[in-house]
Amino acid sequence: MSAQLQEARPAHGSPFEQLMPMAALRPQVRAVSLAQSLRHNAQRFPDRDAVVHGQTRTSWAQLDALVDDLAAALQADGIGRGDVVLVHSANHIELIQVMYATWRIGAVFAPTNFRLTPGEAAGLAELCQPKALICHVDFPEHAAAVAAEVDLAAGTRWIGAPADHEGAILGIPSGVVPADVDLLPGDHAWYFFTSGTSGRPKAAVLTHDQMGFVLTNHLCDLMPGTTENDAHLVVAPLSHGAGIHHAAQVARAAKTVLPTSASMDTDELWSLVEREQVTNMFTVPTILKTLAEAPEAAQYDHSSLRYVIYAGAPMYMADRDHARQVLGEVLVQYYGLGEVTGNITVLPPHLHSRPSPEGVEFGTCGFPRTGMEVSIRTEDGAEVATGEQGEICVAGPAVFAGYLNNDQANAEAFRDGWFRTGDLGMLDEEGFLYVTGRASDMYISGGSNIYPREIEEKILKHPAVGECAVLGLPDPKWGEIGVAVCVPKVGEDLDEAQLRAFLDPLMARYKMPKSFVFWDEMPKSGYGKIVKRTIRETLLAQDGTV
Repeated sequence: MSAQLQEARPAHGSPFEQLMPMAALRPQVRAVSLAQSLRHNAQRFPDRDAVVHGQTRTSWAQLDALVDDLAAALQADGIGRGDVVLVHSANHIELIQVMYATWRIGAVFAPTNFRLTPGEAAGLAELCQPKALICHVDFPEHAAAVAAEVDLAAGTRWIGAPADHEGAILGIPSGVVPADVDLLPGDHAWYFFTSGTSGRPKAAVLTHDQMGFVLTNHLCDLMPGTTENDAHLVVAPLSHGAGIHHAAQVARAAKTVLPTSASMDTDELWSLVEREQVTNMFTVPTILKTLAEAPEAAQYDHSSLRYVIYAGAPMYMADRDHARQVLGEVLVQYYGLGEVTGNITVLPPHLHSRPSPEGVEFGTCGFPRTGMEVSIRTEDGAEVATGEQGEICVAGPAVFAGYLNNDQANAEAFRDGWFRTGDLGMLDEEGFLYVTGRASDMYISGGSNIYPREIEEKILKHPAVGECAVLGLPDPKWGEIGVAVCVPKVGEDLDEAQLRAFLDPLMARYKMPKSFVFWDEMPKSGYGKIVKRTIRETLLAQDGTV
């Protein structure tokens, strides 16, 4: 380095920053809309299937025209760049149309979980202040609640309504081309609603440029080699992780297959895999477990599958190993949160048999995704040594832009440039991550820290246990005590004495749950995750007795 540059170098940053302002180094650039991939597909593959729903097959050219029609109509309603469109609907081809029409005009796509109550949907509207609502006709109460909460300047449009229904998307005039919209880096694309452990909704802000990185990374790390010859099956709500996965398929012109059943019909799903030659799907562990255990998995040909991607919650080793036996080496696990758009680690198929370090009862969720960095840190922010447990923190281009209008949540979520996931974990010597649980799930009994996931893994080794959840409840003597809620497998009998005898040699006595509860089913979220908050509320409603 020259003496002149050494003298000019500021205390922080590149020595060139003082010699040449950053504005000169990087002139103003555009951001690329997430809807641009759809336009490219219509140009390159106009007649190929974009979406298959029952007997309806929609081509890329047809879908692009439908998106143009709705985008132009929304612009005519006064919706433009930065305006929020709240969407409440189950999976539907019109939901895909809404997603891309919103992005095409620079508006913000804000999809809810369609299983929310009307009051909860209204709460999300109060949070993000939408200018328009697009709602499925099956949910008029939700539309009324939202309209009563916020001023919908652009009104309400309807998914699934006949063409003569007022505000029906099907009744929109065709052939109108929307006006072009220039986007800038940082422009909001998606408000990803998440309640976290508090139950209070937050909106994670996902931008077009950040999402562009995420989709590229999904294609690179989760399903390499995806092309227009691939097909994916939607088995989870498009309002969250499945919608991100869908957008990655569109980026490579892969066909989307939408089931017709309102609930999960394993016969329909496996028949669609065979009929449409499905090559990949995104699931959560509970859905993957159900699919692998369904008898139809042996009745239909699923040899076309290359990647069965699962995320959203830990998958217990017993369930994972059974799925591998049924489906073959096609499982891809990733670890991530909505705030990082699922983009933290990946475990490809060939590494699913990787052994865990000595003393670790559960498997790894993989290594850091391309372009991302993972660090394990203490409560005060210090990085821990290899093999030690701490909070999982992450940095990189996939990290969201922050929570919408929530300074307190942003201050709590970021420290020293790291996004704090709230999950506990450890890294081994090769950089593989092991998620040991949620920091909020840990409970303290008699002065000892107890981590539920370790106990859950052991309980699930019992051949009669189908599902379980361990959590701590208040106790006047011990501070907190462990309670294990178990769901026996169909046709199996199970009692507390049997389970205690099975677990006794597997864990220290202080880790043994104080009580065992047997339920017919677990409460689950709209995305198939076991909801411990609901379990806790149910148990506490019994005055904490079990």
